Order: sequence, then C-alpha cells, then structure tokens
Amino acid sequence: MSILDAIRAKLGPSADVQYAPGPGRVSRDLVLVPAERFRSVSNGRTIQGLAGEYFDNNRLEGQPRLVRTDARIDFRWTLNSPGRGIADVGLEPGTSHDIRLEYFESTGNARLKLVWDTGVTDDWRAQVASAVALAERSEVVVVAAGVEEREFQDRAFLGLPGHQEALIQAIAATGTPTVVVLVGGSAITMSSWLDRAGAVIDAWYPGEEGGDAVADVLFGDVNPTGRLPITFPVAEGQLPLYYNHKPTGRGDDYLDLTGQPLFPFGFGLSYATFAYSGLRIEPAEMPSSGTTTVRCTVKNTGTRAGDEIVQLYVRDELASVARPVMELKGFQRVHLDAGEERPLAFEVGPEQLRMLDRDMRWVVEPGAFRVMIGASSRDIRLRGEVTVR
Repeated sequence: MSILDAIRAKLGPSADVQYAPGPGRVSRDLVLVPAERFRSVSNGRTIQGLAGEYFDNNRLEGQPRLVRTDARIDFRWTLNSPGRGIADVGLEPGTSHDIRLEYFESTGNARLKLVWDTGVTDDWRAQVASAVALAERSEVVVVAAGVEEREFQDRAFLGLPGHQEALIQAIAATGTPTVVVLVGGSAITMSSWLDRAGAVIDAWYPGEEGGDAVADVLFGDVNPTGRLPITFPVAEGQLPLYYNHKPTGRGDDYLDLTGQPLFPFGFGLSYATFAYSGLRIEPAEMPSSGTTTVRCTVKNTGTRAGDEIVQLYVRDELASVARPVMELKGFQRVHLDAGEERPLAFEVGPEQLRMLDRDMRWVVEPGAFRVMIGASSRDIRLRGEVTVR
C-alpha cells in the first residue's frame, strides 16, 4: 500500500485527503535527441539512425574496426563521464542539419550523450504552484520525497534531486504544518529546508507494508524507535564523515562549516523523552581476561509510552596502534511507560575491548578504557572509565 492510500485508509472515507503530484525526483531540463530525429545515407539510400565508425586509436587513423548504425547517442561504456567540450548549438524549428561527432577517450572511461533542449520540459513550477495552492487550504501537509538510486545512478550531490527542495520550501512557506517523508537508502543533505519542516521521517525503502508503517508513525499509533546506522552530513565537503574515525591530529571544523554531522550515527527521535542516570562500573579494574558490568538507569520522562535504544560506546585511551575515537560495543532496546524507569546492565569484557595489534594478533592491552552510554554517538549521557591491569 502506498503512503497516500495508507493515510486515506487510516482517516476513513469521511476525511478529505487530497493529493498533488509535485515535480518528482527527476528534472528533465535536457532530453536525449530521439532516434526518429536522425537520418544517415548508406549506399545511396537514406536510413534511420547515425552512421558510426569505431577506431582502435585516438587519432581516428586507418580503417575503422567497427562500422554500424546507432539509433542515438547514449553510450555508457564504463562508469565515468566524458570531459567537457561539447558545444551548444541553436537549431531552428523545421530545419535539418548535418552532424559529425568525433570523440575519443584514451583512459577507458567513456560516457557520451547527445541531448537537446526542446523547450518542452517538465513544467515543475506549475506543479509546485499546484501543490502550494493545495497546501494553503489544508490543515497539514505530508510531502513524500526521495532520491534516485540504482546501478549507474551514484549521486555527486546529496540533496534531494530534481526540484523537490523547491517544493518543500514553497509548501513550508505557506505556514501550514509540514511533514517530510524521505524514501531512499542513503544520506540526504537538508540544510536548505530542514528548519522549515515541522518533522522529518526517514522511511528508507519500507517495502510492501511501508505505507501502513509510515501512516502509523504519522498519526501516533506507533512511537518511532528507529536509529540511524549511518551519518548524515551537513554538506558533501565533510565526507568521509563517520563517528568511529581514528584520531587525526587536526580540528574537526572547517573554515566555512562545522565538522559536526547533520544527524549522527545512532540518532533518532521519539514521541517520548528519556533521562539517563546512575552510572556504575563494577569492578572498575579487571584483568585482561576478565569482565566488568556497566549499569545505569533509564527513565521515560515523557507523557506516553515509548522505546529507547540505549547505546554503549568504548574508547581505548592509549593504545600501541591508532584506535577509533569511539566504537559502538552494545545496545539495548527498552520499553517504558510514561514515568517508568528501569535499570540496565551491559557486560564488558575481551570481546568489547580487544583489538588487532601491529602483528595482527587479537589482544586486550592494559590501560584505561572510556565507557560511554547515550542516545546516539553525539548524545552521550553518562561517561566513566574501566582500567585493565
């Protein structure tokens, strides 16, 4: 069931749930020149398509190794794009022109398209205007947006493709409460619109029951408990950006941007709030083959029941080889009614503290280990230390 159908089913036939398609994920400002627009002369007769000659050198010398007729110029021989240099040419309606395209690529990475601007592209501004008009007479707006992902569709920019960001900005500007539902399998930058949205739900690829699941969260029938398994950056220039990096010896910030993520590893919100207290590490010293128990208490400080994902991170303070600044070593999901609190315990031993030394042997080195408990990798609530003798 789609998100739209699930919302309608949730509210019932008496509710007025309206839909505007929006501009979609793909912006078609330029389109491939279609095959029916090409003609070639072969053996004195006109045929449809382009006569192509393929050489085994980048000087186009000698006899071609392959001669064939190509329907259109849309070649993806390898993963990379061609260099710049193809010129823009103006064509008058109703005219015919001879085309000769010479192209070579000596490194083995070639991708070539012949496109034109027909002046008949997606009328995305009209689609945005239609959605805005609908938003202005609505009580709440749910914007379903997402990314294009498949083979040969890697993204250079992590913002929403097409004109989806313009759609969100325009709808949010109406003042109607706006919820954005994101569909996709990777990080999305949101700086241009995040502060204008009332809420964001990342649905990932939710599957056959995804519509019902999203509707349950939207209407509060289910209290969300999902946590990010990746880091969302503010901008692409921060990449690579991950929580468990090794010490770099440099500051995290940039001249023109923070070094902190938009949403960190382990992040996720709930309709409830939770407080952490009472950290105890017993024993605080142990042999390399021993274990210690890390205890804390988690309390639901909200007004409704919910699940919290309590996360345990560890940092080796001083090691013989470079170690990550922090690593997730355990987590527990705990359901708490409003006002309820519960003690939790994590066992920490060789499995959580070991590392590969310079000889690629598993060892637990003596020294201090920082123990951190929190709601995400950037929301540490409790911190202590255990010493390995």
